[in-house]
Amino acid sequence: MKTDQQPEKRPRGRPKTRQLDRESLLENAMQLFWQRGYETTSTREITTALGITSAELYALFGDKERLYNEAIARYEANAGSYSARIFREERTARSAVERMLLEAARDMVDPNRPAGCMLVTSAMNCAPNSDHVQARISQLRLEAESRLRARIEQGIQEGDVPETADAASLASFYSAILQGLTIQARDGASAQTMAQIAKSAMLAWPS
Repeated sequence: MKTDQQPEKRPRGRPKTRQLDRESLLENAMQLFWQRGYETTSTREITTALGITSAELYALFGDKERLYNEAIARYEANAGSYSARIFREERTARSAVERMLLEAARDMVDPNRPAGCMLVTSAMNCAPNSDHVQARISQLRLEAESRLRARIEQGIQEGDVPETADAASLASFYSAILQGLTIQARDGASAQTMAQIAKSAMLAWPS
């Protein structure tokens, strides 16, 4: 029996792949890790949140750890870069540290972004097989503390910080304040409370 219907023609070659905005996906991944943390965010949750398949994830970023490393680098280049800018702009070490604390206190409770600092929140309580991820983030925090110490030492050399001041101890103290502000932000502290903590911490500055 003859029929007028023609067999359906299938396109030759591979099916076309979707055009994905890698930068937007990376931004969304950063926000996800920042909010939920590295260890508690599964690959399935990442692909669901980003709206991509596992194959697309691996093609664009490799695995979860490589994606996290890129997300951390993006954070450091953007939201996490404020201290370097402040250290360049402020004339004295004290004004630089005070402004650093106040800007951090403000930004950590910005409703348009996850609370706190990503370098503090995203790699806590890692499983043993992810210890190297936590170690890398700890190293980044130590590097940030070293930059803070260098700015205080610059203040000692330039005469706006007393010669008797212990730059290492001051840097450790104010780094601890920053980490404490993150916990406060995650617990829902108000912008006013955050600013007051930052101002109170400056009372420890050597006169």
